[in-house]
Amino acid sequence: MQQFIGEWQVWARALGIFLGAPLLALVAHWIVFRVLRRLEMSASIAEDLYRPSRLILPVMAAIAGIGALPIASGTTAELRRLLSLVLIAAFAWLAISVLRRVLTWVASLHRTEGPDNVSARRIRTQLTVLYRIMVFVICLFAVAVGLMMFPSIRQIGTSLLASAGLAGLVIGLAARPTISNLLAGVQLALAEPIRLDDVVIVEGEWGTIEEITTTYVVVRIWDKRRLVVPLSYFIERPFQNWTRHSTDLLGTVFIYADYSVPVDEVRAELHRILENSGMWDGQVCKLQVTNATEHTVELRALMSAANSGQAWDLRCLVREKLIDFLQRRYPECLPRARTEISRRPQVRAAETS
Repeated sequence: MQQFIGEWQVWARALGIFLGAPLLALVAHWIVFRVLRRLEMSASIAEDLYRPSRLILPVMAAIAGIGALPIASGTTAELRRLLSLVLIAAFAWLAISVLRRVLTWVASLHRTEGPDNVSARRIRTQLTVLYRIMVFVICLFAVAVGLMMFPSIRQIGTSLLASAGLAGLVIGLAARPTISNLLAGVQLALAEPIRLDDVVIVEGEWGTIEEITTTYVVVRIWDKRRLVVPLSYFIERPFQNWTRHSTDLLGTVFIYADYSVPVDEVRAELHRILENSGMWDGQVCKLQVTNATEHTVELRALMSAANSGQAWDLRCLVREKLIDFLQRRYPECLPRARTEISRRPQVRAAETS
């Protein structure tokens, strides 16, 4: 009886230590984060770290209290290994949360709402690609560390190297598109051929870069469709980027008129239209005769705007207003085909004798 009571006391003490340590860790965690949440500077950081640390602290306390359990050493090792796997996953979760908070803070310093936001979009694109790559690396490292805790996996014999190498080659060939897209993501972050909100023409479609993931890019087409393109596309194939260095663009409008059109009057009207449009940035305003055929002359109106959307609207407005100007003021200068009809002189009938 005394032996049973003694064993019960040992088990009660061991379970008290094994279960009490995580509970104390949870209480300490609650107190610390309650204080952090009262600090305005640390509130957002506390929200990101709350859940991962709520798992890390009790697991660490449980690992420390395993030695107090009166169980076999083999069982203790297996239990410690299981808790260590949970701890590795929790630390990976914590690292991803910290990384996301840091990158979010850096991105908040570079707003993209301004008119000239090339630098901000470049940094945001780099941060987006970097975050996805780092998450992949953290997960891969966590899995590798977890596998290293099993002796049977660490001690792979030399006899399996050939088969492992062959399997690795097969897996590498099968995953070649995924790997190439991951490498393309690194190249995109370094070379920056595209950035978020860049205006591009891809596969004949005009749109903006809406999202960049680890494997594909989403292009928002002007009519609200979405074009999903692999990352490797922007490394291997040509495409148009209208906002590579700046957002301002030049727009052109072609007008075809008769040879009698007064070019100076049309040039003055173009300048008046641009000044009253509210979309002209005041940089470029030109009207030139760029071609002449046997029927018409080609007038090219060149104008500038702050971004691609305003450039498109400005082109449509200038085209409409110039045509209306010619119709109202110089309708005879609109394109027309000239024909000349000549009458042959009537030949008098020869007088008969």
